Amino acid sequence: MKHILKDLNKAFDNKVRLGIMSALVVNDFLDFKSLRELLGVTDGNLASHLKSLESKQFIKVKKEFLDRKPNTKYSATEKGKQAFVKHIKAIEQLIK
Repeated sequence: MKHILKDLNKAFDNKVRLGIMSALVVNDFLDFKSLRELLGVTDGNLASHLKSLESKQFIKVKKEFLDRKPNTKYSATEKGKQAFVKHIKAIEQLIK
């Protein structure tokens, strides 16, 4: 059991961060608005969780302009995908 617990990642303990990573692992990228609507959180709440995941290099950010309006896209990094899959597998092992 102890070996399973070591694979759990504290970065994904929060349900919003778990939701962000779940969405980004199955999509090439999502913009801020899409993530906010999908997760049903406030701008500030989402922004703080995105910043946390970005600081750990689990997601990357691409800022651009569409019709003169700022658009920020997020995607999971390879490091983030690997850490997330490891976390999910550990949860599955705990359930078994």
